[in-house]
Amino acid sequence: MIEPNSKGHLLLIDGLNVVRRVYEANPSEDSDGKALGAVRASLSTFRRILDENSPSHVLAPFDFGGPTWRHALYQPYRQDRKPMPIFLRNALPLLFEKLKALGVTTIQIVGVEADDVLAAAFLRWNVHERGPATIISTDKDIAALVSQGARVRDPFQNIWHDEAWSLKKFGVGTAQIQDLLALAGDSTDGIPGVKGVANKTAARLLNTYGSLQAVLDQAATVPGKVGENLRSSVELIHLARQLVSFKTDISLGLTWNALRYVKAS
Repeated sequence: MIEPNSKGHLLLIDGLNVVRRVYEANPSEDSDGKALGAVRASLSTFRRILDENSPSHVLAPFDFGGPTWRHALYQPYRQDRKPMPIFLRNALPLLFEKLKALGVTTIQIVGVEADDVLAAAFLRWNVHERGPATIISTDKDIAALVSQGARVRDPFQNIWHDEAWSLKKFGVGTAQIQDLLALAGDSTDGIPGVKGVANKTAARLLNTYGSLQAVLDQAATVPGKVGENLRSSVELIHLARQLVSFKTDISLGLTWNALRYVKAS
């Protein structure tokens, strides 16, 4: 990406996260009509998000679908997740066309997820200190970027996924969300965790020892079954930590100028 010329406000919208939430909120059976209704409702949500945030630059990544680098590391990744309804997938080109008319650039990259694109775009914007960056997503994993300066908002509950939210939900700050998930796993994505270690125990370990590496270094001193399971799960923990991390060394094929937002008349 080309370095932006002046300070602004980057708005990153987790596109499919928004659309699927809207689609699944409708209890009707899957159909073309339901998908087209989701497109219309999603566009209203996008308009509201744009009006609320007044961005200078906008990008809405969408998952491309199919295997990703995470599947290459761990084949069962997301194997139990419900696939996107074909009706909704068929409606996405129409949504992309409508978003373009709104001034929103969309992107899909083979082999990576929208989360990776969000993280990559944010970090490249942030490194030049070009102004605030807001990420719109309900995905709990994205809140890990708050520790690096991102602002993350759930557009449906209208709440910020900030440090206070992270402490209440996970028992740790945003900088340790990925470490916690490496210990406890993430059933939503089919990421395995240490047997007997759920979020509360993972948070206690991290708060006691300070970091995931310190937990592993001190695993011999952790008593009982938790300690035993930690010591037998070191490779699994390292794998899970990779799976919950973002892949940011990717080519986005965009310039900041291409993401400049001009409100549609």
